[in-house]
Order: sequence, then C-alpha cells, then structure tokens
Amino acid sequence: MSGRRGLAHIDVIERVADGLRIPGAMLGLAHRPWEIPSPATSRDRLPSRSAQTFATFADAERSPEAESHSDFDDLLTLADGRVTRSTLLALRSSVEDYWRRDDEHGGASLRPAVVGHLRYVTQMMSSVRAPLRRDLQSLAAELARLAGWAYFDARQYSTARAHFTQALRLSHGQHDYLFMANVLSCMSLQATYDGQPADAVALACKAQDSARAAGRQPLVMSMLHMREAFAHATLRDAASCHQAIGRSRDAYEQARDHEAEAPSWVRYFDETKLIVDTGIALAKLGESERAEPLIAEGLRRETGAQQRGRAFHAFWLATAQLQQGKLDAACQSAGLALDLSASLDSPRVEGHVREFHQRLAPYARETPVIAFEQRMREAFG
Repeated sequence: MSGRRGLAHIDVIERVADGLRIPGAMLGLAHRPWEIPSPATSRDRLPSRSAQTFATFADAERSPEAESHSDFDDLLTLADGRVTRSTLLALRSSVEDYWRRDDEHGGASLRPAVVGHLRYVTQMMSSVRAPLRRDLQSLAAELARLAGWAYFDARQYSTARAHFTQALRLSHGQHDYLFMANVLSCMSLQATYDGQPADAVALACKAQDSARAAGRQPLVMSMLHMREAFAHATLRDAASCHQAIGRSRDAYEQARDHEAEAPSWVRYFDETKLIVDTGIALAKLGESERAEPLIAEGLRRETGAQQRGRAFHAFWLATAQLQQGKLDAACQSAGLALDLSASLDSPRVEGHVREFHQRLAPYARETPVIAFEQRMREAFG
C-alpha cells in the first residue's frame, strides 16, 4: 500500500518454495525436506494392487491368449457344470446378437464382452468330450474372428491381427474352408487399412483359394474379388483393380437368385453393396467421376439400420466429390457421415471423418469448410 516491496520473513520464501515445489537451491535456501528421498522399504518396492491389475489388463490387451487369474477363472468355469446343446445354442445366440449390434452401432464397445465370452468358451473346451468339443472349438473360432473385427473397428490393428490369427488356429483341422476364407478376407481388409496393400492382395487371393476348396460359392467369391480390388486400388494398380472388379461382378451374376444358399455372413454383400464398393474402389484409384454416381446410388438404396455402412459410404462420396473440386457437395456429404457417426462407437468412422477434414486444409477459409469444422467440433469436442 505504501509502494514499497520486500519480504519481512524468510519463512515466506520457504512457504512459496514448498507450495510450488521449487528446489531450495534455486531460491538460496537449503534443500527442502521433500527433496530428500526417504529410504525405500520392501513395502514401497512392491507394486500396488491397482498397478498389478492394470498390468494384467494390459497384458490381456496385448495378447488374446494371455490369461489373468487363470486358476481362479478355470475353477469358476468348471463349477458352471456340464456343457449341453442348450449351452451351445445360447452362446451362438449371443454371437448373433454381437454381430447385429456391431452392424448397427460399431464394434469398439463390444470388445470386453466378446473377449470374455471367447475366454469362457476356450476354457470349457478342455472339460468336454467330442463332439461337443468340436462345436465349442468352432464357436471359439467365430468369437475370435468377432473379437478381431471389434479391435479392427477400434483401429487397434495389432491386437486385431492376433485375434484373427487365433481364429485361424482354432479352425485348423476342421476343414471349414469357407470360415477360413472369411477370416482371411477380414485380414485382407485390415492390411489395406494398415498401409500394407501388397499383403492385402496376397491375403485376398489366399481367401479365394480357400473358398474354391469349399466348392462353388459365387457370392463369397464376389466379395473376395472386391477385397482384392480394394488392395489393388491402394497400390494404384488400375489394370489389376479393374480386372478384380470385373471378376466380382461376374461372380455376383452367377450368385443372383441363389443368395439363400450362401453362408449367412456374406449375405450382406447384395447388389447395393456391389455397386457402392465398386464406387469406393474407383475413388481409391482417383477415378472420381465414375465413382461418385455409384456411391450416391448405394447411399440412396441403403436402409437407416445400416448406420456404420452409410457413414463410410458418405465419407467416400465426399472424397469423390472433393477430388472433382465440388467443395459444397463434399462438405455436405461429410456432414452426413458426421451425423451418422453420432450413434456409432466406431473409431474407424471417426478416423475417416478426421482424415477428410485434413484434406480440407487448402480451403480453410471457404464458408462450407468453416461450417463443417464447427459441426465437427460440436460432434467430437
């Protein structure tokens, strides 16, 4: 108040040093008590219960075969009683429900439940006799594939690959070539996303070989040829991409009116999906003028229940429109993807929207881009 500055007591400096954790040497003081470490005791060196729990969880996330508290869990599993056909039916019903929820809302939030079910089934396999053991092994393989897909949708590609590999191992010796083709097709799509298109081509071709070993399944082959087309498009191999698209179209014509004979997991690949995936492959190649009407037609045909698929397709429509310089239309289509993502738990969808936003950087001052960025901030925070 008098305009003079000064410290009347040294303890003021000490309190400031202690409160802000400023080492004493920096203020002309002796070392503060909190700077001197106390001797470690054996209790201090032991990890806490929470740290042990976190480490166990982290290990389980890194490897689908890692087990925590395995003896106790095994005991609980054995205490559940004998496995019956009713048990299998109930578990299969759960798997079907997981796939439905994945399709409607994304797979990221399903991971804990799916991985828990997978572990439960693999433990039961050791306590039952054939033929139930064989059925449980098939169910475990499907759960491993579902877990891989859920981690893929969460963009955790290494963990997803480990689960897909586990699914192949569980199916080994059962001669279910269509199932192996399905798993390999998932791995091919993931490799495309993960920046390994050459591996994606090899996996798609291996999946086709596996499907051929199962007999005539044209709808499966149509889907697998399209996965190959995606990989060739990422490699910018236009000739190979167009050939794969042609083979996919021809196989679909063979499958027309026989979809009911195809496995249930491939029936999503209908004419609408063939059209929109062709558009996406062309957009990947940069052939946006041909791609745009195909993707737009696919979006027009799709139902409201196909939320995640519609969000992806809206993103690819925006991409094709931006390639042509149609900024207003591209931001409108990306806005649709943003709206659809509100009801999804799919980091893949959010990642696509953010990637599209990065491509808008050269147009940052344009009105449509400013409006899209505002909507994006409101949606993603």
